[in-house]
Order: sequence, then structure tokens, then C-alpha cells
Amino acid sequence: MFDYSKHAPRAIAAACLVACGVVWSASACAQVASTGGKLLLTGGVSEIDGAAGGGLTPWALIGGQGTAGQVGGNVHDTYVKSGAYALNSVGGLFGIADRFEFSVAHQSFDTRDVGAELGLGEGYRFSQDIIGAKVRVLGNAVLDQDVWWPQVSVGIQYKHNNNANIVEAIGAKSDSGTDFYISATKLLLAQSLLINGTLRLTKANQLGLLGFGGDRNDSYRPEFETSIAYLLSKQIAIGAEYRMKPDNLSFAREQDWYDAFVAWQPNKYVSLTVAYVQLGDIATIRNQHGFYVSGQLGF
Repeated sequence: MFDYSKHAPRAIAAACLVACGVVWSASACAQVASTGGKLLLTGGVSEIDGAAGGGLTPWALIGGQGTAGQVGGNVHDTYVKSGAYALNSVGGLFGIADRFEFSVAHQSFDTRDVGAELGLGEGYRFSQDIIGAKVRVLGNAVLDQDVWWPQVSVGIQYKHNNNANIVEAIGAKSDSGTDFYISATKLLLAQSLLINGTLRLTKANQLGLLGFGGDRNDSYRPEFETSIAYLLSKQIAIGAEYRMKPDNLSFAREQDWYDAFVAWQPNKYVSLTVAYVQLGDIATIRNQHGFYVSGQLGF
């Protein structure tokens, strides 16, 4: 077992840190210049909606390799292939002072042969754009090894579906929506273990790719998401995730997702995540499962 605690910094340079609602001064902002101070894997990877976290769910960690007096960021390309469908997500994020995170992502959902069965045409693609923001409000996952409380962040993701006529025809109430979430992440360096829990308020159907709200429900409901990861070394982590999903549409039953993953970060610039994913029923096609591959370049 790799003992990360021997390698954790005793302190991270402070300055430029502000809480929500406090405006940065020009002189403070100028101090946020250097990059790359985090331990490997402690910035997470890019989850499927673009935020830093695991593959399926955001974590409280701020993306990129920047610590308190630094900036960081990354770009990602994620591909998910189930039995009948394929999903591609590309995007990037920017982290400031290990406090704020801003992300963007574009998702494209390929119906492949099923598109013809649904009357949409073979290879019909649903797509959406996502803009996200996250702020750390409590704790520091790396430095707070001697206290019980986790790092806590709150986030928001605005999603706009590009297939308004189709998603409304199948029963969705809107082609755009906003997810709100709070994540708590505890990193136990001596035990090489990371545990995360996220509570999300959402109306999204299949992430929003089938619109928002529906004939069965059009109100926000809390959905729980969780991840656990074990650090085999300072460069490799294995773990599993679970993400609850709303079930708003009579047309298409929606089920919870889970995965089992391996993440490899050989250096601070590159990471690769592969996973087995179980996605349940998607758009009338039952028992969708397959693989997930995500590459990330960052600083």
C-alpha cells in the first residue's frame, strides 16, 4: 500500500483564497500564477458532465493541478459504449486557487441502429452543452488529515439540449435545465482511500440528453451519488461509483448507474480512466452496459 501521508505537503501557500461572496482584489489575483502543486490523482478526473470528480459523479475536489496560490486546468475526451448506444463527452475546466472551478462540456449521444427503430433515423444524435461552476466551502481534502470532516463543495450545472422538438415530443417539459449539487470528499492518505458523497437536485432525463422533466414528474428531486477509490500507488487508483437517476418519462424508463474503474495518472499532465459501466434501460432498450474510456490533459 502506498502511504500518501509521507508525501503530503505540510502547508500550501496561501493568498488569493476567498470565500463565496468575497471579491478578489487585483493584487491578490495577480499572485495566482504558478501551477502544478497537487499530489497526483488529488484533482480527480473529468466526470461525464465536465466537473472534476470520478467518471459518473462530481467530487468536492477542485480540478486541475493548482493548489492554494496556483491555477490549474484540463481538457478531456470521454467515450462510453453500451450495447445499443454510444456517448461522447468533450470539454475542459479551469481551477483557481484550489477554491473555484469553472467547466464546460459538450455531449453527443449516438442512437446508432436504434435511431431507425425509434423513427428518428439511423445514427440520429442527441446533444447538449453544459456550463458548470463549483466552489469549495469547507475543508481541504489533502491537508485536513487530523480532523474528521471532509472537504465540501457546492456546484451548479446549466444544461441546454440541442434537440428541443424531439425531447418535447417524447414528453420532456423543457430543453434546458439546471442541476444543483453538494459534494463531500474525505481523503484518508494513510489508508490510501478516498470516499465521496454527492447530493444532486435535478430534473434531467438521462443527464439531460432526453430533456428535463416529464409527464411522470416535473419537479426537482434529490438524487444521491457516491464514489470510493483505493490508491494502489501514487499513480494508480481503482474504485467504484453509483449514481441515482430520476425517472420522469413514461416513454423511457430510467435506472440508476454504476461503474468499476481504474484511473492512471503517470504525471501531472496526463491521466487515463477506463471502466465497466452498467447503465440500465435507456430509451426503451433494456440492460445497457459496456465500457467507459476517458483521456485527460492538464496542468
